[in-house]
Amino acid sequence: MKTIVTTAIRCTPETIGTAKQIAAELGLSFVERGKTSVSRIQEEHDSGVVAVTKERLEYYTKGSAKPFFFHPSSSAFRTRRPLLEDPLISVSDLEPGDVFIDCTLGMGSDAIVASARTGPSGKVIGCEADPVIAFIVGRGLKTYSELEHLKAPMERIEVIREDAAGFLQQLPDRWADVVYMDPMFDEPIKGAVNFDVFRDAAAGHQLDDRWVSEAIRVARKSVVLKAHFRSADFEKYGFERRVRPNTKFHYGVIRK
Repeated sequence: MKTIVTTAIRCTPETIGTAKQIAAELGLSFVERGKTSVSRIQEEHDSGVVAVTKERLEYYTKGSAKPFFFHPSSSAFRTRRPLLEDPLISVSDLEPGDVFIDCTLGMGSDAIVASARTGPSGKVIGCEADPVIAFIVGRGLKTYSELEHLKAPMERIEVIREDAAGFLQQLPDRWADVVYMDPMFDEPIKGAVNFDVFRDAAAGHQLDDRWVSEAIRVARKSVVLKAHFRSADFEKYGFERRVRPNTKFHYGVIRK
């Protein structure tokens, strides 16, 4: 999808300079904002819009009035609880010092939780195929400062702007301890407004044989899948489903 970069209506020379720099890095066009609304820019340029503000980067996909922007999402409260009780940590057996690959980085919340668990001696890599989302999340992970306990785990995450299956294919056997997959649900979760916006922006890849086989080859300890509770992917690809009563999604695991 075509995307252009602009600023907030009230901008400064600094935000203009930042917007031009981001546009150059992403290979996108910079457009002066003036007093034009985002919807008008979307219509005139037939494109999505990245708006650079003083506080954050806002990504409006084509036709959307609600922006995608980085925030820690569920990791803000999940990392306040005992990590061993987090369902992702529990099902994956992730330990300090482990290497964790998040094939579907998205908002980054699962990668942040994993990074808090693996610690300074571990490694967390997040793959995101959409280059604009990858840039926004990657920048947010390095610059977010509102919650002190998240700063170090965020800064340790390495963002890869690439399709997960293609990235995994480049890695040696048993290179990572845990490979995690959280593809966009076929069935949207009702009321998850933030993810409705993300669904518009995200590369909506679904599981396939290549992706799963590469994940199994690369993982040393486990491959973990998060999917809608009605998903047939657990059984289709051989994951041991962990039923979570009264939740909209389950985890599945393939032990190595």
